[in-house]
Amino acid sequence: MGSLRGDVRDNSRDSLRGGSWDGLDKPRAAATAPPSRFLASNQEVANLEVSNPEVSNPEVSNPEVSNLEATNLEVMYPIVETFYSVQGEGYWTGQSAFFIRLGGCDVGCTWCDTKHSWEADRHPQRSVRDLVAEAAGVASPRVIVTGGEPTLHDLRPLVLGLRGAGCSPHLETAGAHPLQGEFDWVTLSPKPWRSPDPSIYSHVDELKVVVAEPADLDWAEAQASQVAPATLKLLQPEWSSPEAKTLVYHYVLQHPDWRISLQTHKFLKVR
Repeated sequence: MGSLRGDVRDNSRDSLRGGSWDGLDKPRAAATAPPSRFLASNQEVANLEVSNPEVSNPEVSNPEVSNLEATNLEVMYPIVETFYSVQGEGYWTGQSAFFIRLGGCDVGCTWCDTKHSWEADRHPQRSVRDLVAEAAGVASPRVIVTGGEPTLHDLRPLVLGLRGAGCSPHLETAGAHPLQGEFDWVTLSPKPWRSPDPSIYSHVDELKVVVAEPADLDWAEAQASQVAPATLKLLQPEWSSPEAKTLVYHYVLQHPDWRISLQTHKFLKVR
């Protein structure tokens, strides 16, 4: 698929993973060319095997790759909603982004604010082609894939489609299932009702734990022990609990390796 944006990418993962924290307050400017690990190779496309399981030769010819790419654009996902707004939480707070909310969730958070997303079959199916065209039509290259629980789905066709349009795919997940797809930024928001799949931890750029009660702080530390030392760690008070805000505030004062994340989009009363 031809690039609709050029080679725009968010590259903050490189500075964080490399141990430099200079980029935390000022994300690095997008590079003029994407990192090589984010370019889908012929083999990566072939490995998707969405419609042609017989294609397994790494020396796939261009027509065969083109056919697979075209077929991947027709892969369907249950979509709760899509919208253009600002990221309200975490490291990218205040940055514009296009959101794709996938249907389906098997985590079951009691205080979830998107319970309408849990049943995938309640939501219309939309193709990768349709989603990519909509995402490429906004000013920001950042596309945040969220849910629901997005790891219920094979996200590789969607990620490859977004990259082909010059978008920078981000993921917000509870990590309930193995990750399928290479994202520029992965936010893990683990929930005690269903522990993350162990394979997710090595992909995490940002650990964001919602805190409603003191026990959640112990859960946060247990999760922090599973991610790389350079991972950004945030505590987010549960929105409806004044006690949680106080709890997080005092904890961060005593544990400076953690930051506070607030749901600023709710203060702004936007999506």
